[in-house]
Amino acid sequence: QVQLVESGGGLVQPGGSLRLSCAASRSIAIIVVMGWYRQAPGKQRELVATITSGGITNYVQSVKGRFTISRDNAKKTVYLQMNSLKPEGTAVYYCNIRSAEGDYWGQGTQVTVSS
Repeated sequence: QVQLVESGGGLVQPGGSLRLSCAASRSIAIIVVMGWYRQAPGKQRELVATITSGGITNYVQSVKGRFTISRDNAKKTVYLQMNSLKPEGTAVYYCNIRSAEGDYWGQGTQVTVSS
């Protein structure tokens, strides 16, 4: 079984930055896509950003130009750099890895954007 461990969440003021990390407990064969999702209170989980095995990235419109997803294959880690954070970015952020082995989720990390 694979565990995904997220870190980097916290409290930040509007306009601030955070960098989320998600490390896999072991190598995963044939990764199709890695991504970040978020779920705000009372709302459904939504896709934030994805990166394919070929490095192609995709973002939800509301974060384009402010968030950057990246990966380090050697460290088995996917990152989400979040800049110019807004209060509506407050949510629990989850990482996801979709692979030939299965679909894995992290436990979530809380991001709170507030003054």
